[in-house]
Amino acid sequence: MKIGLYFGSFNPIHHGHLIIANYIRQYSDLDQVWLVISPQNPFKPSQGLLNEYHRFHLAQLALEGENDLKAVDIEFRLPKPSYTIHTLAYLEEKYPTHQFHIVMGSDSFQNLDKWKNADVLMSRYSFYIYPRPSFPVRQDLPVRAHVVDAPLLEISATRIRDMVKSGRSIRYLVPDAVHEEIKRNHYYR
Repeated sequence: MKIGLYFGSFNPIHHGHLIIANYIRQYSDLDQVWLVISPQNPFKPSQGLLNEYHRFHLAQLALEGENDLKAVDIEFRLPKPSYTIHTLAYLEEKYPTHQFHIVMGSDSFQNLDKWKNADVLMSRYSFYIYPRPSFPVRQDLPVRAHVVDAPLLEISATRIRDMVKSGRSIRYLVPDAVHEEIKRNHYYR
């Protein structure tokens, strides 16, 4: 099975994430897209980060009823910060019959050569890249890149957290179940 791994903090998951994941699944040769909830991104500060189990639960709520999209907590059992190369090694050992591919935005792709073991990632894996405004897809990296022109919504998890903090509604930016869970538990206040 061909699995696309869409890594992120998903702090919180929102409709922009879901549209990208669904579109890439529908318009590529991937059988499934797994949203890998990262407990700690080595390139981002951890302040303001909701507990990883809460973020995972929100992602599960958002994907309820989906067959080809799923949230995974695989990085919770790995050393922090999370490095993609370690996650892929773990997944290949756990699921030897699957082929893993990396899903990312062109903004992250621009920094790929700065990632831990970037040369190994670029030589062993293919990348499904969705273009982001102001971040052209790099053509100078020796990778197997599939550019997927997914529709983008300019929804920011940072803006969503700020809206919650200031008492504004985030309805329509996140799935209803996620909205209700954030309200019920006073997340991001």
